[in-house]
Amino acid sequence: MIFCVEDDAGIRDLMIYTLNASGFRAVGFENAREFYAALADDTPELIMLDIMLPGEDGISILKRLKADARTADIPVIMATAKGNEYDKVIGLDLGADDYLAKPFGMMEMASRVRAVLRRSGRAAEKQQLIRVGGLEMNLGEHSVTADGIRVQLTLKEFELLHTFMTSPGRAFTREQLLSSVWSEDFLGETRTVDVHIRHIRQKLGDDAHYIETIRGVGYKFNDRQENRL
Repeated sequence: MIFCVEDDAGIRDLMIYTLNASGFRAVGFENAREFYAALADDTPELIMLDIMLPGEDGISILKRLKADARTADIPVIMATAKGNEYDKVIGLDLGADDYLAKPFGMMEMASRVRAVLRRSGRAAEKQQLIRVGGLEMNLGEHSVTADGIRVQLTLKEFELLHTFMTSPGRAFTREQLLSSVWSEDFLGETRTVDVHIRHIRQKLGDDAHYIETIRGVGYKFNDRQENRL
């Protein structure tokens, strides 16, 4: 189980979606009070901990975790504001295992979770395959096959498809996809998303129908095979 302590509901939900779809079990908490209540009943394999939280902040929570023998060995990945070196240094000095600078991509987060778990020795490598119909994504090999045929995707195309496959049925705006895959400080236009999705559809061939256009909104991954573009 992975505990995600993040007060932004949108980011927290996306983290949980991504981790669950990547083979982990994840739950989220908005603040320290909810987190401590869950921690009293369960010991997670890893904790994703935002520094800027309402009430007790992430640094204070980390200090308490490391001071308690029951929780001192639980790996912790801190989420810090981009460019805030002080928070990164304090967190690492207090025993955090890694950090992510906001805004961060969901694929990067999942990769860092796997890396920290490998280093900590607390858990074996989790499930690496995501299957939807004829599509199969292998996270370990960073590969995609459509009806058994290897599909050559660029890094951003892979991350974009991963975002869709880990959240089937969820409608994403172009802005949300830019934030998730390119990060919030990306200076390009939302048309970048349209171009990448067009390329993914072309490469998926008969399986392109999984990526559905939602007029006036953006896109979603529709895993019901009877639907077409």
